[in-house]
Amino acid sequence: MKHKVDKILLPTDFSEHAKFAVPWAVDLAIRYGAELHVLHVFDENAMDPLFFTYGGSAEEYFNNVRDGFRKEVDNYLEGADISGITLVPVLANGNPFVEIVKYAKKHGVDIIVMGTHGRTGMAHMLLGSITEKVVRKAHCPVLTVRSPEFEFVPPA
Repeated sequence: MKHKVDKILLPTDFSEHAKFAVPWAVDLAIRYGAELHVLHVFDENAMDPLFFTYGGSAEEYFNNVRDGFRKEVDNYLEGADISGITLVPVLANGNPFVEIVKYAKKHGVDIIVMGTHGRTGMAHMLLGSITEKVVRKAHCPVLTVRSPEFEFVPPA
C-alpha cells in the first residue's frame, strides 16, 4: 500500500533540537513532491512577564515576531536545499501542541516531522513534552527526530 504525501508540517521553536528535524522534512518533501509547512507557535502565556511590565502587549510582541518571521524561517532552513519545494511559512498564536494539531487537521497535513528536546526525569515531568502531546493527539503520523548526541542510558 502506497501512501500519498502532499503536505508535510515542520513545527519549530527555532531551537537547535528542532533543527535536527529539518533534513528529514526536506528529504520527505523532495521525495514526495510535497509542500513543506513550517509552523512556529507564539505562546503568549510563556512570555517573560518583564515584557508586560514595560508597557508592551502580546499583540505588539506578536507583530514584532511576525515582522521578522520569514527571516527566522530562512535562517532555520539555512544549509538545506529547498529549491523546488513549495514552502509555506506559518506563524500562529496559542498553546503550541494544540495549534500544531489544529493546523495539521485543518490543512490536511499528511505527516508531521518534529524535533524533540530529549528531556527526561523531572524536567520532562515539569515541562511536559509538546512532541509527545502531538504524537498522542495528531490525526496523522508524526516522525520525531532527536539530537544525534542523545544517548539512552538504561536505569541500573
